[in-house]
Amino acid sequence: MSDNSDNKRKKLLAQILKFGVVGGLSFVIDFVITMIVSAICRAAGMEVAASATVGGFFGFCISLVFNYFMSMKFVFERRDDINRGAEFLIFAVLSAIGLGLNELILYFGVRICEGVIPSIVDEHPSVVTAGVKMVATGVVMVYNFISRKLTLEKK
Repeated sequence: MSDNSDNKRKKLLAQILKFGVVGGLSFVIDFVITMIVSAICRAAGMEVAASATVGGFFGFCISLVFNYFMSMKFVFERRDDINRGAEFLIFAVLSAIGLGLNELILYFGVRICEGVIPSIVDEHPSVVTAGVKMVATGVVMVYNFISRKLTLEKK
């Protein structure tokens, strides 16, 4: 293997690790807000799947802003041919697609659990919401890295 391909592989690995750290911090922000808002919604009488979706929306949006600044500072090499407003817009559109995936997985994941394990959903809605949120996060994380690397990073 050539030194050039070895260096590219090391650089990609370092980038993935940085993405993981930024994503991990974003996940904590997203997760905590999702859980708090969904609990408030349930306390107000909203059903579990709807409250998980509302909580997920707020958690995702707030963590988006944090993730943008940290990703563009520490993870991706900025393109010179794009202004920061356009860059944020692209980041936000890609993230909105991720939000759609997140919301669909949360809603239908909880609905599936309601059909398969209804007593656990009734007795432990936060546990079910948390479990489904982890699955959603894993799927969206892979999508986010690939989509941002392909569109936002300097070639």
